Amino acid sequence: MNVSTGGRRLRSRAAIAAFVCAIALLPGPSFAAPGTPDPRNDQSIEDIHNELNGLYREAEVATEAYNTADVKATVQEKRLASLHKELARSENRLDDLHTLVGVAARTQYRGGNLDATGIQLLLGDHPDQALEQAAQARQAMRNLVNVSETQKSARAELDRQTDAAAEKLRELKDSRADKAGAKAKIEKKIAEAERIEAGLKQEQTRKLAQLEKEEAKEATSRWTGPGSGTTTGTGSGGGGTKATGAAARAVDFAMAQIGKPYVWGAVGPSSYDCSGLTSTAWAAAGHPIPRTSQAQWQGLTRVSLASVQPGDLIIYYDATHVGMYIGGGRIVHAPRPGRTVTIAPAASMPIVGVVRPGV
Repeated sequence: MNVSTGGRRLRSRAAIAAFVCAIALLPGPSFAAPGTPDPRNDQSIEDIHNELNGLYREAEVATEAYNTADVKATVQEKRLASLHKELARSENRLDDLHTLVGVAARTQYRGGNLDATGIQLLLGDHPDQALEQAAQARQAMRNLVNVSETQKSARAELDRQTDAAAEKLRELKDSRADKAGAKAKIEKKIAEAERIEAGLKQEQTRKLAQLEKEEAKEATSRWTGPGSGTTTGTGSGGGGTKATGAAARAVDFAMAQIGKPYVWGAVGPSSYDCSGLTSTAWAAAGHPIPRTSQAQWQGLTRVSLASVQPGDLIIYYDATHVGMYIGGGRIVHAPRPGRTVTIAPAASMPIVGVVRPGV
């Protein structure tokens, strides 16, 4: 190798090294490590607040849909089990009737036929009794046959109902499976919301808490139901009519759960979702109510917001959230994942209506 060739190679290597270093120093796209919280620095605190609320609302809607599908499938499973038991009893009754008809037919053939009756008429001392006994035997036979035919018809109808119930259960199980598939989406949304909250800086967290506090204050001022303008009233009443009887027991139970975490699908005793809290509270008061918020809205007695009393359930959004009114324009409820059972202004969410259990 001559000197000129060696010099060119050295200069070429130096140029390549310089180029590589220059590329390394260029700013490039940044990638967060898996699971790294997103600081959301490019969003206003209002945007973050709205995004979180949206994610949790979607999760709650899906949660209530799953709960509803699960309840319906469970009820249908019990109905089908009951039909199977009734079908078995019907088959046993039909077998017994078949046996009785056979015995009666053989008995009539051996001693209760027309020939025997004729002999009794000719030779017997009481021919009128012979005629009466023969007529009774034939009527009893006809009645037994009629009962047997009726039982066959009832058995066929019961069989039809059982088949229909089994088909309905298959549909409900498919629906529950679809909602269970949505469970993964629910958990992803919750995880996403939790990741966002975990990524907030201390100042953002403080501002978010302040924003929620201001919203709660504004919601309190919007309340137009009983107790508006007051800020007192906890437990079994206050700020208006006090709860009594079962309503008081339901309110006291719900209040005793304050601080326990929200867990979707939970009905206690260590955690609850929104309708899990209200249904368990009223069950503890001796008045079981439907499990889900939509079923509570559809199945319980509706009352006006102006006449709401402690123990009543206030239904929110599209019947996908529920809280228990405690008086003073406030509810106790299980708000969302990441939060605990707490007291909140009754007007803090869009109200659909009010229902009253126990009536």
